[in-house]
Amino acid sequence: MDDRVKVVQVLPEPLDRAKRASSLHAEFQVAINELSRIRREALDELVGQGRTHAQIAEDLGMTRARIGQLLSSGPKIERAFLGSGPVTVALGGKVEANKEKPGSVIAQEDFQAYEAFQQLAQSVSLTTQYEVIQPPGMLDLNRDNLTVICGPRISPLIAQVLASDDNVKFDRDDSGWHLLDRVAKTEFRSPMDSGEPSDFAYLGRLPRLDGKGNFLYIAGIHAVGAAGVVHYLDKHLSELYKEVKTGRFSTIIQCSFDPDTRKIRSSKRVSPLYRAEAAS
Repeated sequence: MDDRVKVVQVLPEPLDRAKRASSLHAEFQVAINELSRIRREALDELVGQGRTHAQIAEDLGMTRARIGQLLSSGPKIERAFLGSGPVTVALGGKVEANKEKPGSVIAQEDFQAYEAFQQLAQSVSLTTQYEVIQPPGMLDLNRDNLTVICGPRISPLIAQVLASDDNVKFDRDDSGWHLLDRVAKTEFRSPMDSGEPSDFAYLGRLPRLDGKGNFLYIAGIHAVGAAGVVHYLDKHLSELYKEVKTGRFSTIIQCSFDPDTRKIRSSKRVSPLYRAEAAS
């Protein structure tokens, strides 16, 4: 028996025991879901190596029917791209204008991106919650299952972390913010700046400050670009996971949208999938 279970078992107060048991049960359930996903991925890899269901079943002491069931049920393999448990999405906040006591507000497009991300996460059996990055843009990046939707103009901390990417960067000149593919030496300037309903956005995984992992990062040149990235993820999550797993990477996504509703119409990748490991 797990030592933590033993501790809960001997708590004298029944209310404390119930609370601690509920908390621990939820924690174990997250672990069970992730282990089911890992097992499904391992079985899928074995099939990809040419092993038959019968051979795998014999090696694992299971029936062939059980192997088939495990390969077709449980959490989707690609959910690991988003996280292994409840996901926190940090959204950039701006100071309200013309207010006596201004608070932080989220751009409508950023919240639309969060709602679309929430639906995507739910489709792979993940829950989400959001938090607002308060001005001047400081936040705790040293957390598991973190996604950040916030441009470098709002968060100097994010701007510093972005500087570690040798392949794709946000840049600024007299004409405004834009994205730069450093490898191809190609600039991507937002068509929105010339009145077209389209934008470019950064999609990547950046390093935590404590060196103990990465976090998913999404940001458009304009706010609507983030929703374009989520639209792209919804269509390409499985292939993206096969390409980069949970490692560091970066790429540029272009989207088009309805100019009245800001609803995303289409999205596509317009630069290679750069892997940080391959670049180093």
